Amino acid sequence: MIACDGLTKLYGDFTAVNDLSFVVHPGEVLGLVGPNGAGKTTTLRCLAGIIPATKGRVSIDGHNIAEDPLAAKQALSFFADEPRLFDYLTVRQHLEFTARLYQVADAKERGMKLLEDLDMADKADLLTTELSRGMKQKVALACGFLHQPRVMFFDEPLTGLDPLAIRRTKDLLVAQARERGVAIIISSHLLHLLEEVCSHVLIVKRGAKVAHGTLAEIRNAHNGAALEEIFVRLVGEDAGK
Repeated sequence: MIACDGLTKLYGDFTAVNDLSFVVHPGEVLGLVGPNGAGKTTTLRCLAGIIPATKGRVSIDGHNIAEDPLAAKQALSFFADEPRLFDYLTVRQHLEFTARLYQVADAKERGMKLLEDLDMADKADLLTTELSRGMKQKVALACGFLHQPRVMFFDEPLTGLDPLAIRRTKDLLVAQARERGVAIIISSHLLHLLEEVCSHVLIVKRGAKVAHGTLAEIRNAHNGAALEEIFVRLVGEDAGK
């Protein structure tokens, strides 16, 4: 479970995130939506403990991210929009390294299954410098899924993936929520993607919440409009920035 209470992040006099509170229960997928500069990435980084919040409380799988960061981070995976990999490790070595960090006992079998699911099994012994942008994204996904986290954060997870990889990745995300009860937050400008995979939506503007609820509740409140239309109505002049 992800619990966020009064999350605020200041950079000097600038408020990047303003008093956000919400909960993502096991098995729920929350779409985090907002225009550029709305504070989405900052919110995810605070939730994951990458940067400290100025105020507020964040709990990951029952662990306070500020008071017990190791236990909280062991329970989560954070997928950035740009995969950060080691140039001189192979795909297989990335999985082995991740397994050692998280003490994954059956890493070999689990890792190969993930590579097969992502259509990367034949790339296991390639260096990441030999991979395309989309393939690197798949390696990051495999490493993040390896320790079976209870919480996952995705910041534009489909960047660089081909249509088949997008479909497989969406299927994997849905399976993680439905079959394993993982609590997931996805930040993306691909609103049709969020409508396909998300159970809940949080729309932010200038760091503050402007709408939050199940996807059905959000759409019903706007006469059944598509999420794209609702987004434009709520963020107004910020949408094109």
